[in-house]
Order: sequence, then C-alpha cells, then structure tokens
Amino acid sequence: MTKNDADCEPDWATAAEVRVLEAALPLAATLGWRETLVAAAARAAGLSPADALLVLPNGAGDLAALLARRHDSAALAALATVDAGTLKIRERIRTAVQARIDAALVDEAAVRACTRWLAQPPHLPLAGRLAWASADGLWRWAGDTATDANHYSKRAILTGVLTSTLAVRLARGEAAAADHLDARIANVMAFEVWKAKLPDASGWGTAAAGLLGRLRYGAR
Repeated sequence: MTKNDADCEPDWATAAEVRVLEAALPLAATLGWRETLVAAAARAAGLSPADALLVLPNGAGDLAALLARRHDSAALAALATVDAGTLKIRERIRTAVQARIDAALVDEAAVRACTRWLAQPPHLPLAGRLAWASADGLWRWAGDTATDANHYSKRAILTGVLTSTLAVRLARGEAAAADHLDARIANVMAFEVWKAKLPDASGWGTAAAGLLGRLRYGAR
C-alpha cells in the first residue's frame, strides 16, 4: 500500500492494527513477545515490512499497547452492564479489577508472554503507563471525578492492585488471586481512612499531587 492509498482510507491503520494483533495472539506463546513476533504477525496479517513499520513504529511496544487497550475496552464493555452507583466502593474496586483480569485471561498465553516482556527493566516505563491507563478507565467507570491529589493517589494505588493481582492470577491461580485482591482492597480502604484523618494544612495533598504527577508524566 502506498502513502496515497493509506491517505484515502483513514481506517486502514486501525484495521491493520487489529489484524496484526489477532495474528500475534496465537503466536506469542511460541515466539515470545519480541520483534520476531511483530514481524511474523505482520506477515500473517498481509502487511509488507514498510507497512508494518508504519502501523507499529515501536514494534513490540506498540503491540503491547494494542493488547492492553483491547483488554481495557473488553473490561469496560463488561462493566457497562453494571450500575456502579449501586455498589459500595470496595465492591466497585473488586468488580472493576475482576473485569479487567477476566478480559486479560481470554488471551492468557499472549498475556503471559507480554507480561514477561514488560517486566524487563527497559520496558517498565511502558508497563507503568499501560497499567495507569487501565486504572484510570476503571476509576472513571466507578464514578471518580477527582481532579486533586486524590486523582493521582487512586490511580497509583489501583495500578498496583491491578498488576499484582494479575501476576498472582497467572502464577498461582484464581483462588489465590481472589484472596490477594481482597487483601489489597482492605489495604486500600485502610489507606483511605488514614488519609481522611490528615489535616488539610499538612500539605500532603499538594506534595502527593506533585510526586504522582511526576511519576505519571516524568520529571520536568
């Protein structure tokens, strides 16, 4: 496909991303999450090397982002049938995390390969950004509208809950993951109680917002 062809078909790149990801899923367990997988999936999706570079300029990193967004979308679609307003906050967290874990486990073999790749030191910043995006979507479903320090603290905490619960699910199974999730939710609720007791004048909110903002966007 030439550049002019792509310009005439605005959805070409989106459709190509879907094809490459679908082709990558059954190959990931064998090839691992690496550039070899990207190349093989692109070929299977009918893309030339030039088109593959156009669709996935960052290779395996872009493919990981596509997988994460696929599972975010699936989780939010499942949660769309749940009225968050009828649930207590701990139930909202449990329901949201479980929906995201369930979405990921549909592609378990690929998720295992991708998780191992993301756990490597060079890829940890990407892993953090993807987990943060997942947490942000889940908190928005739960009705969170905070724009102060709570916006950052809630997402930072849920990022840890999501990633650790998925790791336990993959390593030790469903029952262990459920126990782990319940324990982490208890930690979250205890933290919220502690935080509510802090005096406004402590400066905690301003300091936390600055710190978590730098963690999210990078030091400036």
